[in-house]
Amino acid sequence: MWKLKIAEGGSPWLRSTNGHVGRQVWEFDPEMGTPEEIAEIEKAREAFRKNRFSIKHSADIPMRLQFAKENPIEIRFPRIKLEEHEDVTEEAVSTTLRRAISCQSTLQAHDGHWPGDYGGPMFLMPGLIITLYVTGALNVVLSSEHQKEMCRYLYNHQNEDGGWGLHIEGHSTMFGSVLSYVTLRLLGEGAEDGAGAMQKGRDWILDHGGATYITSWGKFWLSILGIFDWSGNNPLPPEIWLLPYALPVHPG
Repeated sequence: MWKLKIAEGGSPWLRSTNGHVGRQVWEFDPEMGTPEEIAEIEKAREAFRKNRFSIKHSADIPMRLQFAKENPIEIRFPRIKLEEHEDVTEEAVSTTLRRAISCQSTLQAHDGHWPGDYGGPMFLMPGLIITLYVTGALNVVLSSEHQKEMCRYLYNHQNEDGGWGLHIEGHSTMFGSVLSYVTLRLLGEGAEDGAGAMQKGRDWILDHGGATYITSWGKFWLSILGIFDWSGNNPLPPEIWLLPYALPVHPG
């Protein structure tokens, strides 16, 4: 079962100059969790999978389930629901605010910060996976459980047309689709895996011109992998960074 570790280290790959304050890391422990807790997580996963095209953000549900047990605070304020033409009273506003603050306090970590998922961009994980792959560190840095969850994440955020977007709520793009597809293959997924998802992703890419239509940043990552010739990349002279930021051609 997964646990969100707050303000802790212990990993040779993780360093911090402030004692890991404000740092959050998911860790998998096969011995942790009761059958009921594991079933609760699986139920939440299945509910997200079924509704992934209409509700595309996880809302930090695994974290909320964990914190509900770690920060058990009784909500003593009633839920206020006003009718359409009912006046908003000071008491109703005060009660609602107190209820909201109580709920929010259950999501605060013990070191004082409020953890949250940063899962919107779809172009960050591919860079990590490609870098780990070409350096031969993929299976050293990432456990099999981490890799499994990364695959789940990519499958869950695949659009209905088979492609992937720049972010989890974006329309399919060649940049998002190629990098997500390549990432899944590097994580061990076969060409026909994902109950047809890999086939759909490949079809979207081919139907829209193929991987060579990816943007320059994507071509760069493919070249690092050795599957796209470096001559296909547009050169960027380093001197261009010395130009004033006000110029439209500045790469920053």
